[in-house]
Amino acid sequence: MADQPPLIDQHSHGAVHGELGLGSFEAHLAAAAGAHGPAPAGTSYFDSWTGLALRRWCPPLLGLEPHCPPARYLARRRELGAFRAGRMLLRGAGIGTFLLEAGTPSDLTSATELATAAEARAHEVVRLESLAEQVADTSGSVDSFIGYTAEALYAAAQHATAFASGAAYCDGHAPPAGEVRRAADRWLRGRRPGQRLAEPALVRHLLWSAMATGLPVQLHCPDPQPLAGFLRATAGIGADVVLLPGAPHHRRAAQLAAAFAHVYADTGPRPEETLGHAPFGKLLFSSGTRGLPELYVTGARLFVRALERVVREWTEEGMCGPGEGRRIAQMIGAGTARRVYRLPAAATG
Repeated sequence: MADQPPLIDQHSHGAVHGELGLGSFEAHLAAAAGAHGPAPAGTSYFDSWTGLALRRWCPPLLGLEPHCPPARYLARRRELGAFRAGRMLLRGAGIGTFLLEAGTPSDLTSATELATAAEARAHEVVRLESLAEQVADTSGSVDSFIGYTAEALYAAAQHATAFASGAAYCDGHAPPAGEVRRAADRWLRGRRPGQRLAEPALVRHLLWSAMATGLPVQLHCPDPQPLAGFLRATAGIGADVVLLPGAPHHRRAAQLAAAFAHVYADTGPRPEETLGHAPFGKLLFSSGTRGLPELYVTGARLFVRALERVVREWTEEGMCGPGEGRRIAQMIGAGTARRVYRLPAAATG
C-alpha cells in the first residue's frame, strides 16, 4: 500500500559484517530457505523463493535493474563495499523499528549498529537462555548461579524491551525451588564453557521469572500447542506473550492468540493463513532475519505485498472499505507491536 507506514520488525538477529563471497552469500541464502549445505552441482540458492524475491527488490536499491544476474548483483555489492551496500539495503527495507534479540554472534550487528545503518530505531530483546549461560560462566555454585541469575534478569528488565525464550513446553505451574536447584546442579556439573542451556526445569523457571517482570515475553515455539497450559495459567498476570511459531504452525498460534487476551502471534510469511483465525489486533510482523541485510528487504516486501493482496480482495468483495483496509494493514504492520512492546509513536521512524 502506498501509504503503508514503516514496519515494526518484532523479531530478528541482525545483519552480517564484512564482505561475502559467493559461497558464504549462498550459505546465508540456504539458511533462509531452510536448507543445509551447498546447493547441488549446477544449481543455486538464488533459484529459490527467497532468491527470486532478493533479485526482484534488492538490485534497485543498489542501482541495478530488477532480476539482474546474481554475479552482477554480487559484483555491485563488492563495488559498493559491504558497509555501504548494507546501509543502502537496510534503509530501503521499509522497516522503521527493529526488535533485535540480544546475544547474537559477534559477526552480526548489534541493536545500536543496526539502528545506525538503517537510520531507524532498534530495541533489545533479551534471550533468557543466553542470560543464564552468561551467569553460569562466572558462577561457582548452585546458590550463586540462582542468585546471580535473578539479579541479572532484574537488571535486564530495566533496559530491555522484551524477553525471549525457546521453551518448547511449559505447564501451568512454576517449578518448585527444589526442582530448580537439582536442575541447576545437573547442568552446572556437566556443562562445558559455551554449552547452551537445555535443562527444561531451568528454562521454565526463567520463563516464569520473566513473566513476573511485566515485560512482554516472546516464545520461539516450533509448535505452540504444548504451551497451552502455560498460556492459560498466565492469564491475568499482567505480562503479554508473543508466539513466534515455526512453519506450518502459524495458524495454530493465531488460534491461541484469539483464545487468550494476553497472547499475540506472529503472522508468518503468509498472512492470509492467519488473518482468519485471530482478531487483527493480535497479529504482528517479523522478518526473522539472521545474516544478510537483503533478508530484511525481502521479508518486509513479501509481507506487505501478501497483506495488500488480502486487503484488496476484501475491498473488492465489499468486506471492508479502502480506509478500513489501510487501518487493518497498519495495525498488523506496526500498530499492534507499538502497543504490545510499549514503543513510542516516534519510534516507527
